[in-house]
Amino acid sequence: MWQRIATGVLNLSRLPLKILLSAALMLGSMASAAEPAKATLERGEYLATVGNCAGCHSAPGGEAFAGGLRLSSDYGTFITPNITPDADTGIGAWSADDFYRAMHEGQRADGSPMYPACPYPNYSHVARDDIDAIHAYLQSVPAVEQDQPDHDLGFPYRYRSLLTVWQALYFEPADTEANEQKSKDWNRGRYLVEGLGHCDACHRARGRFGAMNDAADAPGAQIHGWYAPPLTDPSQAGLQHLSIADAAAFLQSGKREHAAMLGPMADVVFESLQYLREDDARAMATYLTALPEQSVDSPLRLIRMSEDGRQTAMSEGREIYADQCAGCHGDDGQGGNGAPALAGNRAVTMDYPLNAANMIREGGFAAATADNPRPHGMPPFYDLDSRELAAVLSYIRGSWGNDAAPVTATNLRR
Repeated sequence: MWQRIATGVLNLSRLPLKILLSAALMLGSMASAAEPAKATLERGEYLATVGNCAGCHSAPGGEAFAGGLRLSSDYGTFITPNITPDADTGIGAWSADDFYRAMHEGQRADGSPMYPACPYPNYSHVARDDIDAIHAYLQSVPAVEQDQPDHDLGFPYRYRSLLTVWQALYFEPADTEANEQKSKDWNRGRYLVEGLGHCDACHRARGRFGAMNDAADAPGAQIHGWYAPPLTDPSQAGLQHLSIADAAAFLQSGKREHAAMLGPMADVVFESLQYLREDDARAMATYLTALPEQSVDSPLRLIRMSEDGRQTAMSEGREIYADQCAGCHGDDGQGGNGAPALAGNRAVTMDYPLNAANMIREGGFAAATADNPRPHGMPPFYDLDSRELAAVLSYIRGSWGNDAAPVTATNLRR
């Protein structure tokens, strides 16, 4: 064997230098071609994470990207599709052009229109090379053979052919032109927030036929039984009163001093936002903190309560709070030891009390992130009936400087 190797080396040494150089250049070009392919897959994985593709296209306990997540809506239940590279049940047969048309034009590979439950109106902001990178990454993940049942939608939403009319009326692919009057960070932030991040897909209400409400004072939307408040109102979800550094840290960690993101937003932080690069977190924060401030009315009109009724609710709520809440949140509502402050907490004082009620009813955890590796949990208080829940919530909303309206059991019906 060693003789054959030595003979081969001797023969190579006799080749003309020009041929040897050509062979070396060819090998070098092959290696450099492989490197961009790896870089493209890594970029596609990062962009798919920013877009939280797995969050919608993975069912609880299921394989990543295999679909099957059930999304309830006013129109019925959508069931997310399999986007693994399985040729029969996934998107393995989709070309890069097919995938681009889906993301940019809302059209499936077979030419049929897509429901806007997939936020392609947002994804149409995304540049072609980024979409191609995501497609390349999805084609590299393990293929899963898993077909999905049809969406369970009411009349007339079950007729996919009507989406052609919907798209003609309400959808136009967005442009990706930069605003020359704004900074590089602002433009990158807008690109991420309005595009892959598809933030307004949750934080902005939709009209009767599913079109986005573009009014400046549009309320948020309900997602999985929680309210996604508008990002334009700093008294609800807006970040306008934070510094760019604090806003970026809040996006990545899901927490601030005495405050944390819970409910579906905790999932977004866990699955997506915590993996933002520092420059992209800063860019998103730059854009979000610069959004024009707008006071937005609650989509729920609270039932007015008499003064006697309010006093009765406050008295009952005070007793419940002292017995079940003060141990963590403090007698003065200032929190501590991982428990958020309730005094001055906008999640508590927001006009729409749904999220605060859910936190008491269902409990939950903030996202586990690098800056918050062991988040403190809020236990559920299933033993409170609707009247007791309304009473303790009224007490919290009206104490320690909080000046939000009391709520009734009727207000908290779901």
